[in-house]
Amino acid sequence: MTDPSLRGTEPPTVRTALENHDPLPGTTGFAGAVDDQLVRDVLGRVPLFVEAEASTSRADPAWAFEPTALEEPTLFPAGAAAAIDGPLPESESHWSLPDPEPAEPDAALEDLERAIETATDAVRRDNRDIAVAFSGGVDSALVAELLDAPLYVVGFPDSHDVEAARTAADAMDRELTVVDLEPADLERAVPEVARATGRTNAMDVQIALPLYLVGERVAADGFDALAVGQGADELFGGYEKVVRLDHRVEAETVRGAVREQVRSLPDQLPRDVLTIEATGLEPVAPFLHDAVVEAALHLPDELLADEDERKRGFRKVAARYLPDEVAHRDKKAVQYGSLVARELDRLARQAGYKRRMDDHVGKYVSSLLGDGEIQRN
Repeated sequence: MTDPSLRGTEPPTVRTALENHDPLPGTTGFAGAVDDQLVRDVLGRVPLFVEAEASTSRADPAWAFEPTALEEPTLFPAGAAAAIDGPLPESESHWSLPDPEPAEPDAALEDLERAIETATDAVRRDNRDIAVAFSGGVDSALVAELLDAPLYVVGFPDSHDVEAARTAADAMDRELTVVDLEPADLERAVPEVARATGRTNAMDVQIALPLYLVGERVAADGFDALAVGQGADELFGGYEKVVRLDHRVEAETVRGAVREQVRSLPDQLPRDVLTIEATGLEPVAPFLHDAVVEAALHLPDELLADEDERKRGFRKVAARYLPDEVAHRDKKAVQYGSLVARELDRLARQAGYKRRMDDHVGKYVSSLLGDGEIQRN
């Protein structure tokens, strides 16, 4: 029987992971209460919040899986375990992200392919009715191919993502459902996204809106889960900055910079999980399975990224399942590829929040909420 106080796995798995200090015990993340302790996995794949006052003491314990359930929610640190009535712990106080030596390239690729198959096999065994948030990029395309699930893309007419999804679906010989957006969709969805995530800053809202709007349609069509390609860019070297090694990263090697991006996941993932859950769907992220994370951490520099290609090893594996043109195509960030960022900016300016103002989009987002709602970011 499922324990309602723990999400992501069963208590025995967490107990064993606690005893062995095992950061990757074969799950897709977990968080909640086990034996009078609060726990959250090392990548923070399941959101967990405590009252902000927990940083000093929790004489009256308060924690929840959603920020809306608390007055002043703060994220419980990833990789942490602490007594429910104790002080808020430091990040990675119990589990630390592994830092293994790079593997030999051929072996690393085989390990990665096996890990991805392990993750998608686990999804299929759950027998959920799943659709895929599909942008036409390699990440969502591989998820769609391995799960053989229906494809949904969201965007404004003539957006990059809609066109990319159409051409990729054609190349894969798959049907595609297009969720066409108009400005009124954003106005309606912005407050729902902000409330669900507890975030009003422009970037988080811009990223969450496409997920929410595609999730709405998927839920309305009768599905109960939404599969996404989340984690691939962080795990496999999908960002330009990991090649440039500029001011945006502290590392001096591509592999080190990729590791920095992996460590950013605990702050990002709650936004995506809470957004999808707000539509009534369960989020499914196969590339965030422990097996895939472990395999990704063993990838050498040459299978990550360089000036010619990003996510090189991941694309090599994907090319075994996808048409070459899909496995090797680039993509835009969802907020730009869907044109959501552009249209939200336009709505903000039409409402009187001009670009010369500091954080004009964030101020517009806050204006759509009721008085006193979510003044945190």
